[in-house]
Amino acid sequence: MKFMFLEHTADIKFQAYGKTINELFKHVAEAFSHYITHRSAVKKKRGKTIVVSGTDYESLLYNFLDELIYLIDAENFVATTAEVKIQGFNLKAKVYGDDVKNYDLNHVKAATYAEMYVKKKRKAWEAQAVIDV
Repeated sequence: MKFMFLEHTADIKFQAYGKTINELFKHVAEAFSHYITHRSAVKKKRGKTIVVSGTDYESLLYNFLDELIYLIDAENFVATTAEVKIQGFNLKAKVYGDDVKNYDLNHVKAATYAEMYVKKKRKAWEAQAVIDV
């Protein structure tokens, strides 16, 4: 399983999973896309490179989600997947997607730190995030 959505009273809450930290963040991007696009498949028409840093994995996750939201709001680009490389608490990703105008998107306001975590569990990674809608 790559990700799953959880019950939340007012916002969007999900967990993502990966065998590696890079795969985990790739699945975070896919979970975000899954919600934002009403589960529609976004075409991989073009790519963009994003770079974010954090002081720990939670701040890195927050900054990554914030950048995905920024791409929608400022650059009219919706990402559907990502090739992620993390070194320490620095992330570089090539995200693939399409122009916002080609999709009916759910509105999101911002990433939050509420209930957020990133942790290694035995042989896999798990993250949880809540998006303010």
